[in-house]
Amino acid sequence: MSPVARTSEVLTVLAAQETDRLTIGDIVAVLKDRAFALLIVILGLPNCLPMPPPIPLVCGLLLLLVAVQITAGMSSPWLPRMLLRRSIARSDVERAAKRAVPLLRRLERWSRPRMSLFETGLGMRTVGLILLTLSLALVVAAPLVGQIPLGLAICLVGLGLVERDGLLVVLGLGVGAIGVLLNAGFVYAIVSGIMSLFNL
Repeated sequence: MSPVARTSEVLTVLAAQETDRLTIGDIVAVLKDRAFALLIVILGLPNCLPMPPPIPLVCGLLLLLVAVQITAGMSSPWLPRMLLRRSIARSDVERAAKRAVPLLRRLERWSRPRMSLFETGLGMRTVGLILLTLSLALVVAAPLVGQIPLGLAICLVGLGLVERDGLLVVLGLGVGAIGVLLNAGFVYAIVSGIMSLFNL
């Protein structure tokens, strides 16, 4: 994989692997030196469509681990060996890639390096903290639809980091704020319902 490969090209390569299943380790190996940014995109993608549990929960927990490492200033992601051995069907990756690649290519044609404030160490740690918030919201997202704005936000942030486009990152943060507020309302409604049920 060329170090200048774009996100759409990486997804195409993953979808074309000659194996029935792809391990998380296989995916990280393809991502190479931009593993953090591309991993963010890949964790966001499944949540851009209505997905049944536990997909948002699993993606949220993985993103939480990634966000903590970015906030800590790590240069590349570390994942437990047990997790690296977990696999997903290549057909699922291919299906997701077919839906995502056309949109990613349009965004890649529009994006360009600008607003480089997120390329600094402090900027990346700030992104890590924001992703931490998005990952926690994803873990408690409303079933089937609550994760969609969060998935879009995560993809935009990751793509912005890949393309060094601060404007895309900011756009992702705006969408993410809407997603967090929507899911905060969902959590509040559930908690209020439980308290009313038990007359608390």
